[in-house]
Amino acid sequence: MTDHTRSSNSRIADAAGDAVLTATAKRLTAWAGSLGVVDKLGEDEFAVVVRIGRSRRQVRLAQLVRMLAEPVNADGESVNVAASVGAASPDILGTTDLSLLQRAADAALYDGKHFGHAVLAAVRHKAVPSINGRRAGRPGTHSLGRAA
Repeated sequence: MTDHTRSSNSRIADAAGDAVLTATAKRLTAWAGSLGVVDKLGEDEFAVVVRIGRSRRQVRLAQLVRMLAEPVNADGESVNVAASVGAASPDILGTTDLSLLQRAADAALYDGKHFGHAVLAAVRHKAVPSINGRRAGRPGTHSLGRAA
């Protein structure tokens, strides 16, 4: 009986997780528009590359946070969603190197984790060490070797 219940709960959780990931991908694609690029980086991580003018940046990032936080319908059940957003901009960081921008955005994301708003990377985020392109100290990087 216990195994059956656990198995049933896992299927429900998996279905809800899949619905949230699908909704997130659709929301990111809509937000990025036809000139943006959306990619899934990991199990529940996405990256978006899009040009946003300096004057619209804060408004667009706030819009993104609101879109991602909308509940998702999964088999008739409303699933609450929490998302953290880190962003990086070449004009702030002084580089167009995508791996550096991604690492800085990742560091900014973790600075703002659980605060309910997007964090725009500052120059200090550019100096965060990485391991194989990922921010050092990030879950899973402890086993990858020393920071590059």
